[in-house]
This record gives sequence, C-alpha cells and structure tokens, in this order.
Amino acid sequence: MDALLFFPLAVMIALTPGPNNFCALNNGIRQGVGAALFGTVGRVLAFAIFLTISAVGLGAMLLASETAFSVLKWLGAAYLFWLGWKAWHSTDAGHLAADDSQVPPRSLRSLATQEFLLGISNPKAMLLFAAIFPQFINPAKPAAHQFLVLGATYLAAEFVSAAVYGAGGSQLRRFITTPRGARRLNKATGGFFAGAGGLLLAAHR
Repeated sequence: MDALLFFPLAVMIALTPGPNNFCALNNGIRQGVGAALFGTVGRVLAFAIFLTISAVGLGAMLLASETAFSVLKWLGAAYLFWLGWKAWHSTDAGHLAADDSQVPPRSLRSLATQEFLLGISNPKAMLLFAAIFPQFINPAKPAAHQFLVLGATYLAAEFVSAAVYGAGGSQLRRFITTPRGARRLNKATGGFFAGAGGLLLAAHR
C-alpha cells in the first residue's frame, strides 16, 4: 500500500483512545503540547521495537504464545495499576507549567520513559503490529522496504495523535486553576490508569 494512502488510516488507528494517548493528554494538561510530543519519543521507540519484531517474523510467534501474551499483559497491567496508585495518592496539588520552556530536561526524560514503558508492555500494540500491520504488506513487492516505509508512516501518525491529545490537554489546562482542581486531576488520572489496567487484564489474544 502506498504510504500516502496508508497515512490517513494510520492516523485513525493511532488516534484510538488508550493508555499512551491518555498519557499525552495528561502531559498536555500538566506541561503543554511540546512536552507531550517529547514524551511520544518513548512511545515511538517502543512501537519501533514491535515493528522490527513483526518484520522479522517473530511477532506472530509471540502472539501465538499464551505464556508470552499473558506475561506481557500482567506486566502492563501492573505498571498501569502502579501509575494509578501513584497519581491517586499524590498529595502534590502543584502548579501546571505555564509553557513548555518551564519543563526541566529531567522531567521530559521521565515523560519519554513512561510512554516507552506503557507502549512496550501493551499486548494490544503487539497485536496491531504482529497481526494487523502485515495485512498491508504486498507480497508481490520486497517486504523489508514496505515494512520500513509503512512503519515510518505509522510512527509519524503517532506523533500526529500525540499532538491532537496534547493540544486537547493544553486547552483543558485552562479549567484547572486551583490546587483543588489539580487534586481532582490527580484522582481522575489515577482512576483512568487503574481502569486501563483492569481492561488490559480482561484482554484476550
């Protein structure tokens, strides 16, 4: 499939609500669009690993393994529950960054690490790249080149998705102007991550 034709579909897939996109939304609320986009580097790195595994034919093998899928699912759920507990019990009502320039480099690296861990521990991402993505490969053409082009196209779509969610979060930030509002945001963030962990545990291959 031509990359230009694949890109709109890739954006639609990337925009599907999930832990990583919620993370971009949350980062947009707390630290702005630029920080949300920087965090997406971690997500894209995780997905690039899945793409590579899929390209060399190991993705379908991992997907077929009940043990591998279950281990990945439990690790992902455990991380989501931990994020949820951490956010729910946070006593920091802090101040939201006025603009991206106020976000320290260490915080940006932390955002990227969080997005990477969310992406690499999500079996649904493995399902996408191991089972769905290869359907767009034309067997009459060199597979390696197609994986490279379509893979890069999809990863670019993830940045588009992060920009949309990050911008949405940046707009929501205007309504969170008090410490009480920040605490409510912590509770909502914790609840979402815990709920996402529960849904992940219910996921099947």
